[in-house]
Amino acid sequence: MPLDKDDADALRNAVKLLEHPSLAARLTNLVGKPVGLMGLALPAGASQAIATATTKSLEAALKVALLTIRNNHKDSSQLLHRALAMASGAAGGAFGILALPLELPVSTIIILRSILDIARSEGENLTDPESTLSCVEVLGLGGRAEIEKAGNSDYFFIRGLLATSVTEAARFIAERGVVDAGAPVLARLITQVASRFGLVVTQKAAAQTIPVIGALGGAAVNYAFIDHFQSVARGHFTVRRLERKYGKDIVFAAYEQLRQQLDPLK
Repeated sequence: MPLDKDDADALRNAVKLLEHPSLAARLTNLVGKPVGLMGLALPAGASQAIATATTKSLEAALKVALLTIRNNHKDSSQLLHRALAMASGAAGGAFGILALPLELPVSTIIILRSILDIARSEGENLTDPESTLSCVEVLGLGGRAEIEKAGNSDYFFIRGLLATSVTEAARFIAERGVVDAGAPVLARLITQVASRFGLVVTQKAAAQTIPVIGALGGAAVNYAFIDHFQSVARGHFTVRRLERKYGKDIVFAAYEQLRQQLDPLK
């Protein structure tokens, strides 16, 4: 069953969003120097501070996700989420990495609520634990490591790595009802997502250490941060919508064909 034209166009856009995430490039353009080099200049102890802040932020985001499964709250617009994220970034940007433990959980919750909105718009049932945990999964899908670029789809590679944890956590919630975010099966999902989410948190933290960034630059960094995850979420839930319509095998084959057409060097 071939994809119709509108769905093929939607999938083509999803491939662009998922295979070419550009947070590092956008931050490099914003601050005028490579984010990777800035990361090397982070102060001593920054790695542990970032790891701790990342885990606590994901734990807070998971609690929001669990609440959504129970109540299926309606959220606000994407523009409002971006504005809130910019405000949070402005507050954090004035204090640099010292503000990360306070600012990152706020930004992460705002981002997750935005992702939940996107998922709902693509037909996801957010009372279904698997659908809602797929929103948390987006925070892991947004992280990329260059070593993973081996000629295959980055998106399906990372999605495959996270799939077991998402499925097990969703089954656990479905069988026992909404449970505490500290349950071991949910903690394992957080650990897996954190290992990837932490990559982009480090990029964000590095950009915000530039002395001239300040509050205005902090807002711009957070705008890039949330826009990055909104793009990944739009691509991810487009793929999931099409999988529900056509089946996973057909969508995967069409995705790979489009990916090779858009980037023939892969």
